[in-house]
Amino acid sequence: MLQDKYPHISIMGDNYPPPTWRQYIAQVLTLSKILLVICVVANINIFEHLGQPTPAYWTWLSTNKIYSCLMIFFMCNAIEGQLISTGAFEIQFNDVPVWSKLETGRIPQPPELFQIIDNHIRLDQNPSWSDSI
Repeated sequence: MLQDKYPHISIMGDNYPPPTWRQYIAQVLTLSKILLVICVVANINIFEHLGQPTPAYWTWLSTNKIYSCLMIFFMCNAIEGQLISTGAFEIQFNDVPVWSKLETGRIPQPPELFQIIDNHIRLDQNPSWSDSI
């Protein structure tokens, strides 16, 4: 839609990075998920190695391997997705921020976005008073 109305404008998309601490937690969760699935599939009782009694949920995980591995996989992926999701939708025009979903809490409507871009194009074409001095 933007490319049709403004063919001379280069449009690029990029991911807005989440905070570093959230990235690290997501990575630790990924490794934990993999280790947990390996323990369930290989029938490794981590509680025996720690000298603790085996809890009932671990017995259930061991007896229902397919269901438990799928549950671990999907639950961890949902949490990881929430950790790395920023919900950002940032628009810049000539390296000048013109819209931020993080600040406004919403995505601009197409007519609103067209008006913003038109205003910035008009400002770029008209020299300012300081350029004529």
